[in-house]
Amino acid sequence: MLWATAGVGALGLLVALEIAARHYGLPGPITNQVKGVIFAPKPGPLYAGMALMMVVLTWRQRFIAAGVAIGIDVFFVLVRWVVDARAPDGQSFGSGALWVMLGCAVIAVTRRTGRERVLLLKGVGLGLLLVAARKTGDTWLLITAKTRPLVLDPYVATVDHALGNPSWLMGRIVRATDPIGTHVLDWVYAQLAVAAVVVALYQLRNVAAERRFPRHHLLRTFLVIGLLGPGIYMLFPVVGPVFAYGPGASGTGGVQWAVANLWPDTPPSISSPHPVPYDSITPRNCMPSLHTAWATAIFIHSRKGPRVLRYAGAFWLIATLTATLGFGYHYGADLIAGVVFTLTIETALRAFDHGWDRSGLQLVAYGTTVFTALLLSYRCLPTEMAEHPYLFGPLLVLAMGSVVYGYARTIKVWEPTAVPAPQPDPQPELV
Repeated sequence: MLWATAGVGALGLLVALEIAARHYGLPGPITNQVKGVIFAPKPGPLYAGMALMMVVLTWRQRFIAAGVAIGIDVFFVLVRWVVDARAPDGQSFGSGALWVMLGCAVIAVTRRTGRERVLLLKGVGLGLLLVAARKTGDTWLLITAKTRPLVLDPYVATVDHALGNPSWLMGRIVRATDPIGTHVLDWVYAQLAVAAVVVALYQLRNVAAERRFPRHHLLRTFLVIGLLGPGIYMLFPVVGPVFAYGPGASGTGGVQWAVANLWPDTPPSISSPHPVPYDSITPRNCMPSLHTAWATAIFIHSRKGPRVLRYAGAFWLIATLTATLGFGYHYGADLIAGVVFTLTIETALRAFDHGWDRSGLQLVAYGTTVFTALLLSYRCLPTEMAEHPYLFGPLLVLAMGSVVYGYARTIKVWEPTAVPAPQPDPQPELV
């Protein structure tokens, strides 16, 4: 019932976003997904989705599925070459993975029964849901840009004075490490989904042998973050310091839209903030920082892995935080909100599996309260926070730290403690 409900809800969301995108004269997530069957899509999400689907397959079936996907892509590349059809850069293949996932869905319905059918459909659904989440996110970002002409960056920039203007500081540090530091951080920032898939594949490594999914894994948290986060974007539209106080990035924004061209050299002065207009292209995707939220989720779920995975999870979190600030994509206040946002969602999902006991309910309620209080304080008390940094800066960090502490303490109680195996009684020595 849970999977069926999630499927119906996801379909309803896709239809609603398709209608919204069509209203603005652009294709929505369903149209883009269907186009990927024939036209060259971005290969990364599709092959990552197929990799997740294959956790339910045997090794022989995995090799067959991968071979079929590659063969289909080679066929499409040859056809495009023959008819001289040009594909966008970096999109020469990827349809094969989508064909394989759809084919497995057909096999599940026509050739499988009982638990095997359900398991294969879950695998296909997981893979397609990852791909659909990417398409849905792109549409959400478009909607935030079209429907929120005013942004609240001056409020968050003012709050950041209480934190020491971390984006301005990190921006200068990253610029000083150019080009090596810039390229490394840019790669880490862009490959966040790849890191998530690696951790998820480790968590789901026993699905084929056990014929069941674990009760909780990273992708659940990832998808819920992506589902709820854009709703907060609509309530608190923010574009980021490189856009509101700089020349923009990734082909959007510009000095003509900026409050002032200050980032990262000169922090803005403390003044009474007000909403400012911005273009209808740049996404309002800063509050909370979902990159921080997702990187925090990766860090949490990598803690039970081998040492190399734990080190990688810590590195990805630190590098992502550095990149979000150093490239001017986020303010420090965004990152604090992103951590609280993730831990509250993670607690709710774990409480759902564990059973809604008192500690789970209290922590979810507390995390929700702290997150709401952060947004309200950013909106209503920015000047007061900036003028008293030695009071409000530590308070913001302590608010986040209290949620971190509550999560760590609650999860420690929920997780079973390994009981050492009984040792055999020593045999008496024979004299």
